[in-house]
Amino acid sequence: MTYDSTDLMTKTMRSSWIRIRTMILVRWIAIFGQLTALFVSVQIFDLVIEVSWCLFAIGLSILGNIVATVIYPETKRLSESENMMMIMFDLCQLAFLLFLTGGLNNPFSVLLLAPVVIASSVLTLGYAALIAATALFMITLLAFFHIPLRTEQLFILRTADLFVFGNWVAIGVGMIFLSLYARRVTQEMNTMGDALFATQMALEREQKLTALGGVVAAAAHELGTPLATIKLTSAELMDELEDEPDLYEDAKLIRDQADRCRDILRSMGRAGKDDKHMQTTPLTQLIQEAADPHLDRGISINIQPLKTLDARDQPIVNRRPEIIHGLRNMIQNAVDFARTHVWVEVEWTTEVIVIRIMDDGKGYPSDMLGRLGDPFVGRRRSSSQKKRPGYEGMGLGLFIAKTLLERTGALLIFANGGDGQTPNKVSGQPKGAIVEISWPRASIEITSTKLGDNQLLM
Repeated sequence: MTYDSTDLMTKTMRSSWIRIRTMILVRWIAIFGQLTALFVSVQIFDLVIEVSWCLFAIGLSILGNIVATVIYPETKRLSESENMMMIMFDLCQLAFLLFLTGGLNNPFSVLLLAPVVIASSVLTLGYAALIAATALFMITLLAFFHIPLRTEQLFILRTADLFVFGNWVAIGVGMIFLSLYARRVTQEMNTMGDALFATQMALEREQKLTALGGVVAAAAHELGTPLATIKLTSAELMDELEDEPDLYEDAKLIRDQADRCRDILRSMGRAGKDDKHMQTTPLTQLIQEAADPHLDRGISINIQPLKTLDARDQPIVNRRPEIIHGLRNMIQNAVDFARTHVWVEVEWTTEVIVIRIMDDGKGYPSDMLGRLGDPFVGRRRSSSQKKRPGYEGMGLGLFIAKTLLERTGALLIFANGGDGQTPNKVSGQPKGAIVEISWPRASIEITSTKLGDNQLLM
């Protein structure tokens, strides 16, 4: 299974996440605010305003909301273009109201920021830029062309030209800054959401494979006796039918197919794990299982405890899918960038368990060390290296592995050989990339050796 960006929610699809009911509700709030401001201005402050035209503009919003409510179901989600058109309508409606009520002399002109920020958060870059450009054009027009506000005595209410210019600059800068800020934060959230979604898929896949392996292992155990009986009976038939070639070939075919069934179940059940005994394994055996898919890729993978440790005393740990998938991804990353060798060093004490995965490649780019483990970040691949299917150098695989391992209580440190960030405990330590993964021993070690009762295969 790969984690290509095309498998995840695209930004265009995200623009379709907004329900029309949400936009209608926001517009009703805006309509209520506009009517309130108009009432207060006329009835309390006695301002002379083009009330009929203002009510016409507000009425258009009311009519639009009513039509949208009648035509579309509440669960409808807006498409990219529909979303843009609704925001553009609200922007133009608000600009028209400001034109009728003093332009940039009106303190409510700052509300033009709202459509731009919303567009930058939910629309793709092209549509968001169109909304922002339209808003900047409108505030420029409003600075020069507008119907002035007048008091009951027909005195014009206006601010000094310098303040109008300052208001224009403030709104323009606010549009640019807030839209960029909102877009950056939204992209960060979406990126993390995509990566966590891919992590969940990876974990579910590993759990399904583990569960399937358990079923296969149990099936292999239960079917072993009937397959052996079939093989024995077919062998006896072959002895008795040597002088009848056709029947002899049929008996031989039965025996061969029984052998084939045995081999298939044996290969499928190598990861079998439903038995309590199969759910635990020595630490080095767990690492070996994680490395198995990469042993035939032309890179030497050397797995060993430190020479000062006795392999017979190694911890017995749970075969957790998160650990297997995380280690497999880390080893895959090392194999992808190694020249000829990958070393997996295992160390344990009474308090911690440490695994170091090292390669003899070029190591991580020094400017990326602080960002390793973030999703969709990757620069380590050179143009001469074979592209890893499904990853596209985005760093998503590394993020998935890091996230899954951290869920088990692991602490990960990324470094390059010889940079002083990781203890040098191996003679002839490679100068490539180093990943140190450490757990509190109690978090993954199995202290009880009770296997439980045998379970029936139903």
